[in-house]
Amino acid sequence: METARVRGNVLGVLVDITTYDRATNAVLAAALANQPFTLTALAVHGIMTGVRDPVHAARLNAFDTVAPDGQPVRWALNLLHGAGLADRVYGPTLTLRILERAVRAQLPVYFYGSTEKTLSLLAARLRWMFPELKIAGCEASKFRLSRPGENAEIAARIVASGARVVLVGLGCPRQEEFTYAMSPLLKMPLLAVGAAFDYHAGLLRRPPTWMQAVGLEWLWRLGLEPRRLWQRYLILNPDYLARLFAQWLGFWAPSPAPPALAPLDTFPV
Repeated sequence: METARVRGNVLGVLVDITTYDRATNAVLAAALANQPFTLTALAVHGIMTGVRDPVHAARLNAFDTVAPDGQPVRWALNLLHGAGLADRVYGPTLTLRILERAVRAQLPVYFYGSTEKTLSLLAARLRWMFPELKIAGCEASKFRLSRPGENAEIAARIVASGARVVLVGLGCPRQEEFTYAMSPLLKMPLLAVGAAFDYHAGLLRRPPTWMQAVGLEWLWRLGLEPRRLWQRYLILNPDYLARLFAQWLGFWAPSPAPPALAPLDTFPV
């Protein structure tokens, strides 16, 4: 029997004290029951999007699962809430675990986001890894905001494909906005999995295991894409740490935003 959901306040964002198994089981249960379900895996950048935008924090707090993707987020749960988590819930790894279970349950999956090239490479590699994986569809990002009624059109395409699980790779925070906006229209899990598409398509190299274990994946990513990521890591990371220690020491008590209920009129597609 699954235990009740437990969340910890990390800088005002409610993050689930969860594991790979619990997160995977929750996704599969929703898929098998044809129920809407939203999940995102947040690293430091994802947490800071909520810190800097309270409206977005309210959307994050409405997700069914907010998994601790980055080691610093896991450390925050352990430091602030005594979570005792031995591992993070890394988006690319969680993706593979969910796909493995989807194969066993014969659940078709749909990939939304990134580019046509990335999706083509991703589908080919996943079919090699999981020969019996049922890919219901792949739809590349339009890299713009939605137009009126487009949410219903996208939902209709996904439903018509026969998909039972949707994986979203639009980058943070675009993928969380898309997932939040589309969930009311789809009776299936939508999972915002970040860079998992690029990793599993073979377009991003994974850092050494030791760098992941000590929370230095950001340094690896910065070395690969310095011009795109320097601001994210060199500004947001120190800000995150300063706020984390202020919360731990009791100098700052961020109140979690009440979970958002209002629909998004426009959202990234």
